[in-house]
Amino acid sequence: MQTAVMSTDEVAPRERVPFWSDWISRLFCGLESDVYGDTDFDGRMVSAHAGAVILTRLEANRHRVMRSREKIRASDNGYLKIVAPFTGCAGVEQQGRLAWVTPGEWSIYDTTDTYAVANPVRVEHLIVMVPKAHLVERGLVLDELMARRLGGSGGVARLALETMRSVYRELPGMHDEAARAAGDAITQFVHLSLIELAGRGSAMSQREALRERIKQQVTARLADPALNVDSIAAALNCSRRHLYNAFSDEAEGVAGYILRERLEACRRELLRPAPCPRSVTEIALAHGFSNLAHFSRVFKSRFGMPPSDYREHTRRLLGEATP
Repeated sequence: MQTAVMSTDEVAPRERVPFWSDWISRLFCGLESDVYGDTDFDGRMVSAHAGAVILTRLEANRHRVMRSREKIRASDNGYLKIVAPFTGCAGVEQQGRLAWVTPGEWSIYDTTDTYAVANPVRVEHLIVMVPKAHLVERGLVLDELMARRLGGSGGVARLALETMRSVYRELPGMHDEAARAAGDAITQFVHLSLIELAGRGSAMSQREALRERIKQQVTARLADPALNVDSIAAALNCSRRHLYNAFSDEAEGVAGYILRERLEACRRELLRPAPCPRSVTEIALAHGFSNLAHFSRVFKSRFGMPPSDYREHTRRLLGEATP
């Protein structure tokens, strides 16, 4: 059984970020990564094979990974990739969807298409890679099943999660034949989970339509301090329950989505180059924040530093003089 171990403890602190990025690229077929601009970083990965299925336990500080169109063309192998947190969370983005998963849940995405996975806090994940061909040959149409949350409501998806964790735990003591059978069992449970998910397609489509209308409302009214769940429900003439149900695939919910979009808009504004950038206060007010202390607190929680420090830090990285 093949095993690969990587730890940033092997290198000096200043070399850990490039060391990690190189390992991520080699282990996951050219995957790009970054660490949110942090300079302190540590991470560890232990990978093993269960037949054609690859399982990796990953522990690391906050980071994110992206697959670009160019990297897809350079990759030889197509996998469906699963992230299942032990601790922390992961935001899986593909096919225009974003699914946040927490411990007890998992999400799946296609490595032959563009995607991004955000890990905004320190995480410990189980990463499982199943050959895409092994599921395509079973007749599944995959696009609508990617970047979804599974396992949180039990059923076969929960059994799939327990099987993946158990196989990873027991792999060191398995012979090759038993490991191949365990990999086949994982593939079968993932297949059954996706069949179950596909059976909820019509109801899911209705939720998606409402979710898109909610997101349009948020985009159009991001500067409005009164933008909240109640005001969106009133504008769309639906109940709060319908709004919450539309965001059932996203752990942060409607209010969390509003906050995330506001913070991302502020972050982009802070990255605008001189001359004459708006002040932090002007940026916060222009994106719906009326309490500046609250804005600074939630910005630091998401991006690791207060907004003014974030702007200065980014300019130093880009070699731009601070006014």
